[in-house]
Amino acid sequence: MKLTLHHVNLSTDKVAEMDGFYREVLGLHPETSGLPTLEKTKGYAGDVSFLTDGVIQTHIAERDVLAGFKTGHIVNAVARGHIAYRTDDLDAFKKHLDDQGVPYSDWGHAAVAGWRQIFFYDPDGNVIEVHQVVDD
Repeated sequence: MKLTLHHVNLSTDKVAEMDGFYREVLGLHPETSGLPTLEKTKGYAGDVSFLTDGVIQTHIAERDVLAGFKTGHIVNAVARGHIAYRTDDLDAFKKHLDDQGVPYSDWGHAAVAGWRQIFFYDPDGNVIEVHQVVDD
């Protein structure tokens, strides 16, 4: 079970303004490959800008404090944002969390087609995503 940093998600009410800032000030550019297919009919229909430095993606997502309620999940990944890691074996990672006593919310494919996602909190309340790309 390998983890690699995949993206940082920033939740905001100013997607366009944040997109411009991260492009102009930090020199990020639009991500053109490996973009997730958002499942906008399953509870979260916000606008998202996908930027990259060439290695790590930055997802600038429209804040939705009710996304957890709309999708039936305890952890809301777009209320405050999150950091995301990609794994090659999500089931093994879930077992690892179970063994550590860390509760998580299994979003499955609720937000992104082709990705299995789980979300959990670190000790300070920051949201962490771990996902695996799958062919369904």
